[in-house]
Amino acid sequence: MIDSLAASRFRRLGTLTIFAVYFVILVGGIVRASGAGMGCPDWPTCFGQWVPPTTEAELPANYHEIYAARGYQNTEFNPVKTWTEYTNRLVGVTIGFLIFLTAWSSRIYLKADKAIFYLAVSVFLLVGFQGWLGSAVVASNLKPLMITLHMLLALFIVALLIYAIARSQKPLLQAVHSDWLTPRFDVVLKVAMLMTLLQVVMGTQVREAVDFIAHEHSYIDREYWRDSFPIIFYVHRSFSSLILFTNLWLGWKIYQQAEKNNLLLRMAYVLVSLVVTAILAGVSLDRLGFPAVAQPIHLVMANLIFGAQFFIFICRRYSRSQVS
Repeated sequence: MIDSLAASRFRRLGTLTIFAVYFVILVGGIVRASGAGMGCPDWPTCFGQWVPPTTEAELPANYHEIYAARGYQNTEFNPVKTWTEYTNRLVGVTIGFLIFLTAWSSRIYLKADKAIFYLAVSVFLLVGFQGWLGSAVVASNLKPLMITLHMLLALFIVALLIYAIARSQKPLLQAVHSDWLTPRFDVVLKVAMLMTLLQVVMGTQVREAVDFIAHEHSYIDREYWRDSFPIIFYVHRSFSSLILFTNLWLGWKIYQQAEKNNLLLRMAYVLVSLVVTAILAGVSLDRLGFPAVAQPIHLVMANLIFGAQFFIFICRRYSRSQVS
């Protein structure tokens, strides 16, 4: 028998960790959109210091030659970019502590449901690997493929966390009524999840191209970036229409028959709001000269959409109509 207070503590801590991971994805998007990824050219220190400098005068006079010898050509100290990247690292460390606490608190399920414990521990280990991958991203001088892998692993970590927390609340989710949803809904939901993943992959390719274009323009003259966009950008943009209508269909099917306080109805509102916000952010990138603020918002919305879809999938799986 699981102590209800301990179970509640695990749920709250796990939920906080999930949102914290989304926050670090947002911060990472800000780092990338601002071109601050190499604000700290070394890892885990930043310009050889645990607390980075605030002025160039605090660095060795020959620091350009030092980092050029390490493979980082044209390293220029920029306090804003340096502290943006350093803040990103601090947030990442905080996430590590939260993940550890979540894994530690999951030990209460060792007898009742070992899978929850193993999921939480797996997440903790993956976050450690994610930290190493982050250092590899810096060491690769921000190679696009490494950045993409770094982001996709974050998405996988969030999915495992959502599943672990949802599984710990299985009795509550089994009480969610969804008898009125047809098998067709389940098929469309799975298709929508695959579409979101495909859209995220295409989005990372667009971001890789944008990173190259941004570097070519020295992160200025944003209104001209669109002229150099690859064909994948237009495929990604057009595919968003399918994403919108598919998720609107899912939301409408839930709205048609769900009672007022049904968890699935609340999640449907969340899902549709996320999709609309992501598309609006994407439109602003396309039509408003690629504003820096829209890029991280677009990124985190895409991750949240998959998380919402995945949670609805779990709710549907655990709901009373799915129990044999």
